[in-house]
Amino acid sequence: MRVGPKIALVGGVPILAAGAIAMAGWLLLAQEERARRGAVLAADVYHDIATARLVRDQYAAADAQDRPAYAERFASLTARAEAGLGRLAGFARIDEQRARTASVERALARYRGEMDAFVRRTRENDGLIREMTQRADTLIDLTDRARLRQQASNADLARSTAEKVEALRVARGLVARLNALRARSAESAVLAAQAAARSEAPAAGPAGAAVSESDGPRAQGLFRAASRDLAAALRADGRDADAEALDALTAETAGSKPDLRARLDAWIERTLKIETSGQESLHDEVAQLLAYSVEANEIERATQNVAIGTLKLGPRTAGALLHRDAALAERMRDEGERLARSAASLPISPLIQAEMVQALDGWRGRLTTTIGGLRQQNAMIVAMDGLAATMIDSAKALNDAFVEDADRSGIVIQRILLAGAAGLLLFGALVVILVARSILVPLRALQGDMVMLTGNPAGAAVRGTARRDELGDIARATAVFVSEITRREGALRRAKDQADVALVELRRTQDNLVRAEKLASLGQLVAGVAHEINTPLGIALTTGTLMSDEARAFRTGLSAGTLSRSRLNHFVDRVEEGATLLCTNLTRAADLVQGFKQVAVDRVSDESRSVVLATWLDDLLASLRPMLRKGGHTVERACPADLVIDTNPGVLAQIVTNLIANAVVHGFRAGEPGRITVHVSEREGGLVRMEVRDTGQGIPPEHLDRIFDPFFTTARSAGSTGLGMHIVHNLVTAKLGGRIAVSSEPGQGTVVQVDFPAQGAGAAARPRTGAIRTP
Repeated sequence: MRVGPKIALVGGVPILAAGAIAMAGWLLLAQEERARRGAVLAADVYHDIATARLVRDQYAAADAQDRPAYAERFASLTARAEAGLGRLAGFARIDEQRARTASVERALARYRGEMDAFVRRTRENDGLIREMTQRADTLIDLTDRARLRQQASNADLARSTAEKVEALRVARGLVARLNALRARSAESAVLAAQAAARSEAPAAGPAGAAVSESDGPRAQGLFRAASRDLAAALRADGRDADAEALDALTAETAGSKPDLRARLDAWIERTLKIETSGQESLHDEVAQLLAYSVEANEIERATQNVAIGTLKLGPRTAGALLHRDAALAERMRDEGERLARSAASLPISPLIQAEMVQALDGWRGRLTTTIGGLRQQNAMIVAMDGLAATMIDSAKALNDAFVEDADRSGIVIQRILLAGAAGLLLFGALVVILVARSILVPLRALQGDMVMLTGNPAGAAVRGTARRDELGDIARATAVFVSEITRREGALRRAKDQADVALVELRRTQDNLVRAEKLASLGQLVAGVAHEINTPLGIALTTGTLMSDEARAFRTGLSAGTLSRSRLNHFVDRVEEGATLLCTNLTRAADLVQGFKQVAVDRVSDESRSVVLATWLDDLLASLRPMLRKGGHTVERACPADLVIDTNPGVLAQIVTNLIANAVVHGFRAGEPGRITVHVSEREGGLVRMEVRDTGQGIPPEHLDRIFDPFFTTARSAGSTGLGMHIVHNLVTAKLGGRIAVSSEPGQGTVVQVDFPAQGAGAAARPRTGAIRTP
């Protein structure tokens, strides 16, 4: 009897039982899978809600222009969480899960409503802050206008004071001259009277007549000189009519007639009274103008204080509003009120003053409203934090409930399957005992062969392949199966070994290439350091040696007692000169070491930082000078002195180094010196363009499109690997997020153009490369 009918007889009933168990297990597994999916969905909802809370905090702390993006992300996260809760309701199997899901849905709806109110309140506050900023700008403009107007008024007042002082000086001069003329006129009149008396009494004697004859002409001459001086002063003051009247009266009094002299004296007295009165009036005006000047300076100082207070008030208020500090904002409002009182008390233009007070009152009104909004925002944040904490706890509890349900389902399935399997095995064992004897021995033999083949497929053969029953078919099929598995396993092992060897070799080659590039770069840097600091260190060493010799000679003279003042002065001068040389050259060496240190740090660091590009290029090019001097090449740098960029200096240093090295190796013929120019300029869109030009032999057209290919080189016999430009291309596009292009013409040199962002670089940029063939 063949084994098939026996197996059908022995296994029919157990198979039916196993089918029933399998069906039950499939149904239970479906329930477990449903619970597991619900747990995963609950975890996603929990993550979305927690992330939404974080985004809410980011929205509250962001600038006004950045908040819409955070609001959209919050809406997206809560909408996704709400959709996840809707789907999660379909996975709920018990009432507790449904109740928790509904609770989280209600809390999420309230949370979204609170967030919508918070967004509206924030937008209102942002609008008020913008209006406050406009009013603050208007107030600053008004204070500037008031200050400028006060300055103009002060300048006019200064000019008026100067004019009045000049007029007072002229008036003083006229009064002094009038007094002098009156004195000379009186003296002349006295002498004339004395002369008339002597003529009537000739007995006075010849001596007295001689004295009177000599004093009369002298007094008359002094009188005419005083008259001419006064007339000239009147004409200088623009009073020609008074000067002509004085000249006429002076001419009429030449005959010493008493009535004519009385007219002159009366004119002098009248003019003197007028000038004296004008002088006193000018004194009063100058004193008043000086008082006005003092008051005007005080007003200008007060106006400047208001302007300074206004300038300080804006940033401090903006900081308080940014941090939602209502107490600080209230202090800024009180400060604005104080400024308003100060502006209202200023004696400035009423129109400007009214506008300033109106702007300050409007600013304080908007700030008061904004402070109320800040308090509402803070209260909303507190309420939302409490609601978010409750909601997150509920979501976590919901997630735990689904995970617990899934675990419970898994345990039930395990128990059912174990119990069914145990019963099936017992039932099958009782049935198998009846017919097992007929097939037990060959089956055990086949089983032993299978066990041996499992441990070592190539070490033994399957027995029973000559049988003609089902066991023989199984043995033959097993033999074929084992043979095929053995063959395929061997092929797979060989393929895996080959792939592992290739991968190890590839990684080793890659590491060697990267290490070679870094070592070459560091080698160039070390050569630059050694060459550049050799000169100052050599000078310092020579100076130190000379100073040591001078010190020994000085000590010898001191010990011998032959030291003179001139030798001491000579020693002091030499020591001072040597110290100056040592300080100068050691300082130069220290500066060079510091510069090369920064270049070295940049080459091995992947961190971004802000660099002054011109100074950074000088340090980098200094480290490359030894490489350039070997061939007599020169390098020039053209870069804006104030250009500051935020980039990865290590990547940029490797780019510039590779480009210059490529120009030296491939661009110039042996023994022919060349020039390399590094030109940097700013471009639109926040880009920086760096062009590396050389005057070499150029690139043939057939090679121009392949220069970025890895391992492409025309100097492999000279040790070139062909990876320099490929590495530059990868660094520019992947690390800096920029683009690179090359243009060249045989015999005309090569230009490599690199464009990269001035403020950071990322992988989001769309790099473009290209080769431009000049006509």
